[in-house]
Amino acid sequence: MSGIQTIDPTTEDLIVTYDLMSEDEAVGRVEACHRAFEDWRRMSHAERAPVLRDVAASLRENSDKLARLMTRETGKLLRDGAREVELCAAIFDYTAEHGPELLADEERTHSGGEKSGIVAYCPIGVVYSIQPWNFPVYQPVRVLAANLMAGNGVVLKHAGICTGSGLLLREICVKAGLPEDLFQVVIVDHDTSDRIIEHPLVRGVTMTGSDGAGSHIGAQAAKNLKKSVLELGSNDAYLVLEDADVALAVKTCVTGRLFNNGETCVSAKRFVVTDKVYDAFMSDFVEQMQAIRMGDPTDDDTELGPLASKEQFETVSKQVSESVANGATILCGGTPPDGKGYFYPATVLADCKPGMPAYDDEIFGPVAAVIRAKDDEDAMRIANDSRYGLGGGIFCGDEERAVRLARDHFDTGMVRINSFGAADPNMPFGGVKDSGFGREHGGFGMKEFVNVKAIYRA
Repeated sequence: MSGIQTIDPTTEDLIVTYDLMSEDEAVGRVEACHRAFEDWRRMSHAERAPVLRDVAASLRENSDKLARLMTRETGKLLRDGAREVELCAAIFDYTAEHGPELLADEERTHSGGEKSGIVAYCPIGVVYSIQPWNFPVYQPVRVLAANLMAGNGVVLKHAGICTGSGLLLREICVKAGLPEDLFQVVIVDHDTSDRIIEHPLVRGVTMTGSDGAGSHIGAQAAKNLKKSVLELGSNDAYLVLEDADVALAVKTCVTGRLFNNGETCVSAKRFVVTDKVYDAFMSDFVEQMQAIRMGDPTDDDTELGPLASKEQFETVSKQVSESVANGATILCGGTPPDGKGYFYPATVLADCKPGMPAYDDEIFGPVAAVIRAKDDEDAMRIANDSRYGLGGGIFCGDEERAVRLARDHFDTGMVRINSFGAADPNMPFGGVKDSGFGREHGGFGMKEFVNVKAIYRA
């Protein structure tokens, strides 16, 4: 394949064809990024901050343009695209405000407290960022903002289907005043990407995507002794405990499952409902999922747009079919409409058990897998019965009890109590088990790719 095509998932029309870069061209981008890094690293954190603020302002100025392109490339609701751009601007603002303090030198003592020393958070160079399509601006930005503040350069390999969004993001950053070569975008195939990981000027690798892809990229980075951060898939469980506010749980779980057309790593996917409230929850949950309006993602009344690609549509369809073949029951949805576009309806699967995709795997689409639990203890057991551990949620009348369960028993990186949300600049983002390792946001991402340097005074 000599190029990458972007396709509008609503109409199935071709948007643009992009030529793949040669390995020499891609390496040239890495080398240019490194040269820009050599100048950028000499600036103080306080001097970098205004550039990040200018990028935030430029993102807001270009919000409509970015949102419309994201909708055209991936089918996300237009209003969700606008919210995504605002989140990205907030991340740049947060990083500009807090980065200088979080990355400041620390005074420490050594030799039994008799002598002083410094811990310095020094930039390391070029960070290679491999990102997926479900949040075409947010995914690159959460890496970009943190590493720019730390003093690094970033080379982005974006998912092919949102190539235009990645290029537009770079254009906006450069026009806002970011040094032109400090943030590069490469359009390459997987083999060339692997060779970029091997390049000696690449000092760190970060990737968001499936656990299978993460395993490969993590192995490539480790083989070349490169630090990596991996944010991988998940099958987040949302527990509806015996004393839960059922109405709140239903409303929130519908939102959590359908957010971003169901194509979110931390969306609610498995719904573990205790026997005591199962019937009440299911009655309203199915009714509300059935009522979801699917259609043109640019229409204000639309609640569910198309899946992002033909490949994604086929994957979700196959996962549902295999789950049903293994005993799952379709309570609503499950049958895509005729006509153009990669539309898949809001779907509820009951009787989900181990051995079927709805229980074991991540379904990246608007499909809810419901699992009945005997009681609260059984619900927590089922929640942790997963190779994944990114996020999750607990609906419980006793908030302090829910916090204890989240802290002491829920084997995930993030837990929501009586609520749903995707990310916040002030809170760490990341998971455990097959959901990867490393943290972004909350200041943690700024220290993932730095040289924590010990300086001993005599």
